Amino acid sequence: MAEQKKNVEQITAMDVDFAQWYTDVVKKADLVSYTSVKGCMAIRPAGFAIWELMKAEIDRRFKETGVHNMYLPMFIPESLLNKEKDHVEGFAPEVAWVTKGGGEDLTERLCVRPTSETLFCDYYKNTIQSYRDLPQLNNQWCSVVRWEKETRPFLRSREFLWQEGHTAHATAEESHERTIQMQNVYADFCEQTLAIPVIKGQKTEKEKFAGAVDTYTIEALMHDGKALQCGTSHDFGDGFARAFDVQYTGKDNKLQYVHQTSFGMTTRMIGAVIMVHGDDSGLVLPPAVAPVQIMIIPIQQKKEGVLEAANRLLEALGDFRVALDDSDRSPGYKYAEQEMRGIPLRVELGPRDLENGSCVIARRDNGEKEEVRIDDVPFRVAELLRQIRDDMYERAKKRMEERTWAARSMDEMREIFSDRSGFVKAMWCGCRECEDALKEELAVTSRCIPLDQEKIDDKCVVCGKPAEKMVYWGRAY
Repeated sequence: MAEQKKNVEQITAMDVDFAQWYTDVVKKADLVSYTSVKGCMAIRPAGFAIWELMKAEIDRRFKETGVHNMYLPMFIPESLLNKEKDHVEGFAPEVAWVTKGGGEDLTERLCVRPTSETLFCDYYKNTIQSYRDLPQLNNQWCSVVRWEKETRPFLRSREFLWQEGHTAHATAEESHERTIQMQNVYADFCEQTLAIPVIKGQKTEKEKFAGAVDTYTIEALMHDGKALQCGTSHDFGDGFARAFDVQYTGKDNKLQYVHQTSFGMTTRMIGAVIMVHGDDSGLVLPPAVAPVQIMIIPIQQKKEGVLEAANRLLEALGDFRVALDDSDRSPGYKYAEQEMRGIPLRVELGPRDLENGSCVIARRDNGEKEEVRIDDVPFRVAELLRQIRDDMYERAKKRMEERTWAARSMDEMREIFSDRSGFVKAMWCGCRECEDALKEELAVTSRCIPLDQEKIDDKCVVCGKPAEKMVYWGRAY
């Protein structure tokens, strides 16, 4: 009994301590464990199952655009990394180095990949000769290492899982089109699969990826009002190609440099799902990435016919990810565990239900219950799973809209960020000094220059000079 009580003990309320709430949910839902390597996490089966579903959906979307999976080594020779100056400077503080192998000093240090642009450039240099070899549309699923000072499970760890796409094109126009296309793939995945509304935009010069010409991003708002960068797509132009001498012979028989892109999304999306949809009872998982979509819980299962009926229902729901909890724990314990793990639907079936030829279906996202004829359950749960996704998205969208404000002066910016959290829309002149001033005084960063622009005012919110760009500002993870 003590163990059962421990497993379903109360989770810290999110409005009391959001950081502790997040840690409680991650640990009590058995998503991760801490390891003996500081800053690294063990992703447990329950957490990895969510990632596998995300991965399958993203991978499907990539392949529909012509992308192929491949794999490159995790080690980067120092001389290779140093070929692109801006890139190496951007990652230098987070790089982990291998200096020994088999007990002997290496003749050249090896970087444990923080990202793989340099490796792909080296690969493309040897595989691209002619315009007939283009475009190259590749992606790899792997882990990367970035020596972060402060870590938090899923959101920021020293080793994490991700996908990194790398493409090579004949023209600047083609690479730009691919960059925007992959941003749209990410946005569609977040909104349609994860039920997370996002803002699509472009990063400022200060915030863009090291070595990129342009970086495009999707930004989401968490339950506590902080922003989270959910996916990025980078247009490299021909900068990396020139640094690594990646050229091809064009149709005019002249040598030209390729134009490249990269795009990435990580396991931090599990953290995004937790922080956008979770509540004080634990996880609330979107049906598309819930390892178990339906949990059948028999009531008074020792009574004649109850467990048999539950197993028949389990078989009837075989088109879904469904499980049956026939353990000897109490129904109350099972309900609490199902809610804590975020399982979208619960089906309750007891002796009285059998007499009526019905069962009770409970929704995790809003707690609503309804009685359904047993023969109608497969059809009804399909409807409910679709409705749950739609309702989760609308609630998250409404919350983001309610926590998005417009500011026309620094006084308004100060007032908003002094007692509120969320996105603030404000005009910007484009000067780095104004961007730095906002970060220094208010601890906020530019999240993106949204693709859908609004004219809040004619003047920069900081310096008062003419401004053409509206920017989303916020505090972020």
